[in-house]
Amino acid sequence: MLEFSFQARRGSFHLQVECRLAAPWTAIFGPSGAGKSTLLRLLAGLDRGRQDEPLSGRVVFDTRVLTGTRERIWIAPGRRGTAFVTQQPALFPHLSVTANIAFGLRSLDAAARSERVDEMLALVGAENLARLRTQDLSGGQAQRVALARALATNPRLLLLDEPFSALDGAASDALLERLQAWLGKNGVQTILATHDVTDALATGAEVLLLSEGRRVGLGPAAEVLTGERERLFSRLHRS
Repeated sequence: MLEFSFQARRGSFHLQVECRLAAPWTAIFGPSGAGKSTLLRLLAGLDRGRQDEPLSGRVVFDTRVLTGTRERIWIAPGRRGTAFVTQQPALFPHLSVTANIAFGLRSLDAAARSERVDEMLALVGAENLARLRTQDLSGGQAQRVALARALATNPRLLLLDEPFSALDGAASDALLERLQAWLGKNGVQTILATHDVTDALATGAEVLLLSEGRRVGLGPAAEVLTGERERLFSRLHRS
């Protein structure tokens, strides 16, 4: 279970959210500018605020207090902690695909490390990319590798900020289906920020609905996103 409370100002934007998320899979849904990425960055410990932009908050995960006011949240990869995957893969350019995925696995011996890398490549459908350099990857391929690198460390909490944006609809749906099954099997609580209503509906996720930095809904996707679902079906019917 993930519990958090934040108040943060970024210029004229004010994020004020308090929530308890118990579902294995939660989608943070809202329009551009609602605060989805800001919230994920705070949860990942990547946004600590500045003196002129006050930040206060608290995060508890599985009864463990990860942070108090103005403290870093990040739990080191490889310690069953938190993994964060964004729209920008941020791969290490001087390393191969295989070396990128193996980066957080230094505690494993060579055989176990290789086996783990192969498992992650298969999970994200990127077996054919193993020997490539990161600069030779397409946007969608880089996103797959970034996801494999994050999962390789066996995180307990996975934060996803629209990580499938460079994939087409069919590829994104297939990857999302495989990913959800694997995360469920391995007990990884997942928070996905998205503006695509189909991501939330397809996964049957609990939905945290944000608007202008505020929580305006929380519950099953079919209930919280009723209006969005009707608009989607209406568009599909007209087309």
